[in-house]
Amino acid sequence: MKNKVFLEGMRDGLPIGLGYFAVSFSLGIVARNASLTPLQGFIASFFCVASAGEYALFTSMQTAASFIEIALITLVVNARYLLMSTALTQRFDPKTPLLHRFFIGFGVTDEIFGITIARPGYINPVYNYGALLVAIPLWSIGTSLGIIAGNFLPTRVVSALSVALYGMFLAIIVPPAKKNIVIMVSVLVSFAASFAFTKLPLVSQFSGSTRTIILTVVISSIVALIKPIPDDNNDSVIESDSNDNPVFE
Repeated sequence: MKNKVFLEGMRDGLPIGLGYFAVSFSLGIVARNASLTPLQGFIASFFCVASAGEYALFTSMQTAASFIEIALITLVVNARYLLMSTALTQRFDPKTPLLHRFFIGFGVTDEIFGITIARPGYINPVYNYGALLVAIPLWSIGTSLGIIAGNFLPTRVVSALSVALYGMFLAIIVPPAKKNIVIMVSVLVSFAASFAFTKLPLVSQFSGSTRTIILTVVISSIVALIKPIPDDNNDSVIESDSNDNPVFE
């Protein structure tokens, strides 16, 4: 039973890992610009499986940001994972050991969260381990290969590949912005405010990381106060299938 669930996790994690590989390759170009070695890039991606978080990390390193700034901006950018992990806690069997909960929390990403929450019944850590076994190595290897490629490719090609990551962020932003006017306005305000912060006398003296932290906290807080996401008021009960319950030994 455990082997079957583990293989299901690997099956579902493979397309995620392939997508991660393509994204992290472009991220490796950014890491290379921050003077990271392939080994350092691999380690960074292995312990921080988050594209936006790593991008913030690498760009902060390029600007010689302080450790406190790097920690704060990474925390702010990755804050959504706290909410995802909180949601997953409601799907654990009460008997699930703390160590399993810790490792699943470590591997929470947007995509892993999606395939985990979509399964019926209690969360089975074995399933997540199968998915993570494929996804995390491909993510880390992609970053390393991106750094290696950046060291050999011509400067023009490296610059072109660096733009690919911005294209990924646009691909993430544009679809929801088309469907939701609040998101569209928030994005446009963020762009305008970010540009303004580079020109205003006082805040322009701050580092790029500090400006990003301030804008992220202020704009997201204002949007949450003015236009909060409505509750679904869905009192549906999670039913667990006895055949899908996790097995711990």
